[in-house]
Amino acid sequence: MSIPNVATECEWQRSNRSMLPRKTRLWKAYAAKDAELTAALVREKELRRERSELSQRQNMLTQEFEHRLANSLQMIVSLLSLQSHAATSVEAAAQLTMAATRVAAVGRVHLQLHLLDHQRNVEFKKYLRDLCGDLSELLLPQGAQRAVVVAGLNVKLPAALGIPLGFIVSELITNSVKHGKGNITVRMEGSASAHLLSVADDGPGLPAEFTPAGGKGLGMKIVQSLVKQIGGTLQFAAGDDGCGTQVTVTFGSQP
Repeated sequence: MSIPNVATECEWQRSNRSMLPRKTRLWKAYAAKDAELTAALVREKELRRERSELSQRQNMLTQEFEHRLANSLQMIVSLLSLQSHAATSVEAAAQLTMAATRVAAVGRVHLQLHLLDHQRNVEFKKYLRDLCGDLSELLLPQGAQRAVVVAGLNVKLPAALGIPLGFIVSELITNSVKHGKGNITVRMEGSASAHLLSVADDGPGLPAEFTPAGGKGLGMKIVQSLVKQIGGTLQFAAGDDGCGTQVTVTFGSQP
């Protein structure tokens, strides 16, 4: 029969009793961290819910704004058209009709731009095809023996460039429809560092004394302002076979 070592047993009991406060402290620390983590997860869940609700409200407000803007543009077009019919001179009627056409074109461009919401890049050739299709329906009479043709490279551009380029194309096509008779060609060319966007028609061409700075038309001023906005350059030349006019916008890959 072995005799228990009283001293060893007492030492073990003292050691065990001394560890109890430490275990209690560790458990309390663990419980506190667990409570903090649970509270953080609850806060994160609440923030995600609030962000989702905010995003939904923002989308609803955006859709309402788009709807109101489209209605407002259509109302302006109708008022300008009515005013053109009531104009007392041919020149005034023509100016009002052109203004109505320009506003309607802005509406079509805006419709296409709305599709670029929340996109960083755009397949520009597809974008041009859709935009030019809309503008053709608006600007060319049904059954007209002419069309707006999109040609050239398919490149990806930042959406920030697609917006001003859309308005530039709209203005140039509107001008070509007014002055030309045949097809209008919209062409995209270039490289990784620079791009060229041109609109060509077979109209009477530009007068010999023409200078971009001397252009008095509103459309030309809009185009020049947008080209400056994207840091590009604007060039005018004769079209294919020396007929008509070709307007080329050269710009970089970033706005």
